[in-house]
Amino acid sequence: MSGVYARRIAVLFASVAMTFTGLLATAPAAQAAPPTPISASAARSYLATVTPKAEGSSSGYSRDLFPHWSTVSGTCNTRETVLKRDGVNVVQDSSCAAVSGSWYSEYDGATWTAASDLDIDHVVALAEAWRSGANSWTTSKRQQFANDLTRPQLIAVTDNVNQAKSDLDPAEWLPPLTSYRCYYARMWVHVKQYWGLSMDSAEKSALQSVLNGC
Repeated sequence: MSGVYARRIAVLFASVAMTFTGLLATAPAAQAAPPTPISASAARSYLATVTPKAEGSSSGYSRDLFPHWSTVSGTCNTRETVLKRDGVNVVQDSSCAAVSGSWYSEYDGATWTAASDLDIDHVVALAEAWRSGANSWTTSKRQQFANDLTRPQLIAVTDNVNQAKSDLDPAEWLPPLTSYRCYYARMWVHVKQYWGLSMDSAEKSALQSVLNGC
């Protein structure tokens, strides 16, 4: 009896250990999303304090003024880091390129198994940031903005959806998947608030409209 009992205890501990290890191994894949943005109520509160400002000019803008993708560690740059973070069961080769995995695009609800079908979207586009105050930043600060993994500024999405968005703000473009628009508005406000970027009146109004329905 004691031998059977001991074996049961051993099996139980082994099962618990395997479960715990499994949770540790799958935690990053389970996230499969950018950092959580501020709440809808916090976003609404911030918008209430915003004095709209006419959008600036695109004169002088170049993507090269926002250096990306920066090296995060080893051979992994920001793009590959986001692909790993936002995907499930992502396998990377020795140069950190994603060679397999599955990605769900929050903007349109599509699922992809090839990294080449995905773009890494800057939620607040670089050109939009330029027109909203980043034109006066140092190149170093623009680089930090373009590679910001701490705020909900980068997300892996279907490439042609990202291209359709281009550098448009929420008054001009929102994700085709309407169920994601509230989350997107929270992301947008979070990024603009943190980086101190201005908003024009149409942009502010569109964000308020979305957030009031959250």
